[in-house]
Amino acid sequence: MAPGTAGRVGAGPWRGRPGRKRFTPAGPPSDMVEQVTLYRAPTTVADADAIAAWLRERVDAAVAVRGRVLERVADADLPEALARARVLDPYDPETGNTMLGIVRYEERALEDPERAGGVIYDGLAVQRLLGERIPEEEGGLDHLHVPLLDRVLGTWGDHDGRWHKRVNVLGQPTPVSVPGLYEAPAKPEQYYREQQRHAMVSGDAPPREVLEAEVEGEFLVAEDPRTTEALKGYVLQAVHYLETGEAFCRTPECRLANPHRQPGVVAAQLREPAFCERHAERYG
Repeated sequence: MAPGTAGRVGAGPWRGRPGRKRFTPAGPPSDMVEQVTLYRAPTTVADADAIAAWLRERVDAAVAVRGRVLERVADADLPEALARARVLDPYDPETGNTMLGIVRYEERALEDPERAGGVIYDGLAVQRLLGERIPEEEGGLDHLHVPLLDRVLGTWGDHDGRWHKRVNVLGQPTPVSVPGLYEAPAKPEQYYREQQRHAMVSGDAPPREVLEAEVEGEFLVAEDPRTTEALKGYVLQAVHYLETGEAFCRTPECRLANPHRQPGVVAAQLREPAFCERHAERYG
């Protein structure tokens, strides 16, 4: 799985039918979003309530926060759906392994999220399976759902024939991967060299403090205290895309930008000014 990419434009809104909803790709609507529902990722350091408070100051929509989305939408078919969404090979677009042991793993991970990890999921497939399980009465285009996830998401790149990790997959709903914030945008090359060197010596990844002291440049790592602040822009991107159809801002320092490298994430999400001149008029 290649680092160096962050966001992705996914499918559009889902359109319901009796029974299980069929997720149908469509373009983003022009109507205003009236409700945004965020979902917590309690196994991460991301503070959904703080993100919601920040968002309320910048959008006209009502913003609510709910518990973990995979717990709220869980049904008997969800473990197998997650198993089908697994990326098996970084250079193979085919996904899914529904062998009994894999499905059992997904069942255990749903029951005990702390046990999940080390798996990459097709972000578009996760977007679809969530969209199919959100209640019909909340499936209107005026109600945006933004689940914060503790799972790593990726999308297939036709241009280079490999999977790329993502921070978010824009659309309805917009899943936002907390570990993707650390893993999708590429870190300085020295970071990976030092990580490998420490692993060879100690057999484990070095603590964050060690890498920060030894590697030049700015980047985020797992459980970074700046996680919540950095995720705010990625959540706002979901609202902005649904309302305007604009996926990402071309100004690198804007919070609506899509940096491919960690220093760009720091510049866009953690430095002032928060927005380019054009988007400051709307959100500043």
